[in-house]
Amino acid sequence: MKFIVWLIRVLVFVLLLVLALSNTDPATLRFPGGYTWSQPLILIGLVFFVVGLLAGLVSSVPAMLRLRMENGRLKRELRVARETPVVVEQPPMPPLI
Repeated sequence: MKFIVWLIRVLVFVLLLVLALSNTDPATLRFPGGYTWSQPLILIGLVFFVVGLLAGLVSSVPAMLRLRMENGRLKRELRVARETPVVVEQPPMPPLI
């Protein structure tokens, strides 16, 4: 099964590499204010991919920190629960008639 997964990964990589190498024509981005940026299309795509990746990582930091804090709190509660002795109470005896 691992072989099939790696085979699919390699095929996707080769497909993306061929796509990238066939799109080396220069492209021009025009930004508001009269700014322009002329670079090969693959470089522009790579820059936007990296910016999106960084934005996703930065947006996940608060959730990750919150989960780490909750994990620490739950570990402390578990440690306290394991150290606390368990008291087993006997059920009350039924009344004698």
